[in-house]
Amino acid sequence: MMERADSSQKLYTSMRLWEFPDQYVVEPTDGSSGSFLAISRNDGSMNLIDELPECNSVRVPRILTIFGVVGMLKLLAGSYLIVITERECVGSYLGHPIFKVSSLKIFPCNYSLENSPVEQKRMETEFSGLLNIAERTSGLYFSYDNNLTLSAHRLHDLGDESKLLPLWRQAEPRFLWNNYMLELLIDKKLDPFLLPVVQGSFHNFQAAIEKDIIDVTLIARRCSRRNGTRMWRRGADSDGYVANFVETEQILQFNGISASFVQVRGSIPFLWEQIVDLTYKPKFEIVRLEEAPRVVERHFLDLRKKYGAVLAVDLVNKHGGEGRLSEKFANAMQHIVSDDVRYLHFDFHRICGHVHFERLSILYEQISDFLERNGYFLLNEKGDKLKEQLGVMRTNCIDCLDRTNVTQSMIGRKMLECQLRRLGVFGAEETISSHPNFDEKFRILWANHGDDISIQYSGTPALKGDFVRYGQRTVQGILKDGWSALTRYYLNNFRDGTKQDAIDLLQGHYIVSVSRDLTPPSQKRGLEAVASFPLALSLVLTGFLLTTMSLRQARYDLQHLFFSFMWASASIAIASFVRANGRIFCNRPNLHKPR
Repeated sequence: MMERADSSQKLYTSMRLWEFPDQYVVEPTDGSSGSFLAISRNDGSMNLIDELPECNSVRVPRILTIFGVVGMLKLLAGSYLIVITERECVGSYLGHPIFKVSSLKIFPCNYSLENSPVEQKRMETEFSGLLNIAERTSGLYFSYDNNLTLSAHRLHDLGDESKLLPLWRQAEPRFLWNNYMLELLIDKKLDPFLLPVVQGSFHNFQAAIEKDIIDVTLIARRCSRRNGTRMWRRGADSDGYVANFVETEQILQFNGISASFVQVRGSIPFLWEQIVDLTYKPKFEIVRLEEAPRVVERHFLDLRKKYGAVLAVDLVNKHGGEGRLSEKFANAMQHIVSDDVRYLHFDFHRICGHVHFERLSILYEQISDFLERNGYFLLNEKGDKLKEQLGVMRTNCIDCLDRTNVTQSMIGRKMLECQLRRLGVFGAEETISSHPNFDEKFRILWANHGDDISIQYSGTPALKGDFVRYGQRTVQGILKDGWSALTRYYLNNFRDGTKQDAIDLLQGHYIVSVSRDLTPPSQKRGLEAVASFPLALSLVLTGFLLTTMSLRQARYDLQHLFFSFMWASASIAIASFVRANGRIFCNRPNLHKPR
């Protein structure tokens, strides 16, 4: 019988994992007197034990130092233990150290697979292969002492009883990356092992302004409700949860005083998608347009409950496919605009172009009244609340990455200047730009922040990052953006489908289950058996090279024109074939959405 863990007991900060032939044993090594956690390698069942099993002299168990248990994932026949094997301290949050996950390792508990049907073995192998991708998940952070899922404002407002609860019970479920993976451990009441993990970004710096030391921290919290990759997760679901929804909190600490300012970003909140089809910019498809008003309303109702007033700033173009989305967004917003909800369109590319980002001052003039009225969160040296943030800026472009990050960094700069004036550090006309060292660190802070969010969604650093980092567009930055754009194209078409499958598996968006309709993966034959991206890329590039050579000769005779079309068609066909075989979860009968 599983014993109930003491809810007041802190999380284990260091452990040893023993690999015995029949079980894994997790031993706390941080001075705690807690029990050991034994996990069966046959089926993943767990129980607490008081001492290590006796070692077999024939086979000495392997021992590995670990720094946290991320959770357990159950597939068709086996379960898989996910642990943190390497960590890096990246700073502190409200006085407590923050760690970044440097390495995850997944331990299979699937000995029972040996007695499973052949079809089930094949599918288990296919699904468990996705966990290799999961081990490379970037941007994971945790704290043993502090709840990273909550902003400083929400942490302060927690009741005394809530503050005594284990961290996982205090956590905001939207930002708890391992929420689904913790469920099996939660059922066993293993509180000291239940480590909340968030995905996002964490950066901070200290800088001197005359005799004052200013500490600035920037935290991103990615929502797991509609998590995914750029082209494979767009828009909202029917519940109003949007793709690439990120809460960004900028925290200022100075002489015991703390100030916090929160912004959010997220995809245009109705049902739309882009079907990856090898074009550079696939067409935007609006799904079930008649539901748009209801989905938009649900999304903003949720934002109002969590943040108060909302100002939605839409940065997309007014023409083309983006214009269609923007028009539908604006129309849906007309039904919910009120004193607490505002909508503002700002055509970023038309006004700022690709280099004149200083023209964002035009946008600031339109939103400054909202920012002044809704303010920021402020605590004095004694921890007393002096000021509350009463509303939030919601910013979106198409990806909610590049234009959004440039805009949010401008807003973050203006609010930090406002806070520093309030605290007497800055004079009435003083700005961050007046202090080159502080200015440089602030730019790097936001540039790194934007890169982290972009890598998690698109696979590359943010575009336009040179402006955020240096305050101006550079030739090197423009060339880097070109390379990143090509890389995004490759990842969207040839890698992100499989990565999306891995994310869906980890987040519980798909639950693997045995059913009577269980069908094995089809046997790969012929070209499919040897298809891989390097081979496909070589064939595609060769095809395009021959197409170009033929086109150059096409003006001399029709034969070369014919060969041009032939090589171009072959190149597109090969690329389409590889893309079409890039996902596992398409039309699989044994997968279903739990939520």
